[in-house]
Amino acid sequence: MPPILPRACLPVLLSLLAACGAPQPPDEEAPLPPERAADGSCWAREHIPAIYEQVQGEVLVVQAEIAEDGTVLRAPIYRRTQVPKLVRPRGEMRFEAPCPAQMTPEFVASVQRALAARGEFSGAVTGAMDAPTRAAVRRYQAARGLESGQLSLETARALGLVPVDLSEITESTG
Repeated sequence: MPPILPRACLPVLLSLLAACGAPQPPDEEAPLPPERAADGSCWAREHIPAIYEQVQGEVLVVQAEIAEDGTVLRAPIYRRTQVPKLVRPRGEMRFEAPCPAQMTPEFVASVQRALAARGEFSGAVTGAMDAPTRAAVRRYQAARGLESGQLSLETARALGLVPVDLSEITESTG
C-alpha cells in the first residue's frame, strides 16, 4: 500500500503540480535592428507572411485520354474538395524607425510610459524592448494601420517622444 501524505502537504503538492503546466510558446523573435540609409535615416523591415484559405475546388483525379487527332477518348475525372487559395502573397514592409543609437533604456522606458498612458501597456517599466513592450507597440500601431511590433518613427512622433520637423508642417499648411 502506498504511503499516505498528511493533509498539510496537499496544498504544497498542488502548487508544485500547477507549476508544471503546459509549455508556454516561445516569445516572438526579436526583430532585426533597423538599417541605416545613406541619408542617416534608419529603416525597419517586417516580413509579411502569406495567407491562404481553404475554398471549394476541383482536383484532377484521372487525366483525359486524347487521340493523336485531338479527339477526346475519355473525359478527365475531377473530385470536388477543399483546396488552398492564396489570399495575400508573402512580402516585406519597410518603414522609417528610430535608429539603434536612439533606442536607449531611457527612451524605451518613455515608450512604455507613453503606451501605458494610452492604455496599451500594463507591464513594468523596465527600459527593455521585450515581448510585452513589442506586443503593446504592435497593438498601438495596428490601430493606426501598421501591423508591426517594431517602433516606427511616425509612432514615436505621435507618442511625443521624437521631435517633429516643423518645416514639414509649415510647408504642408502654407
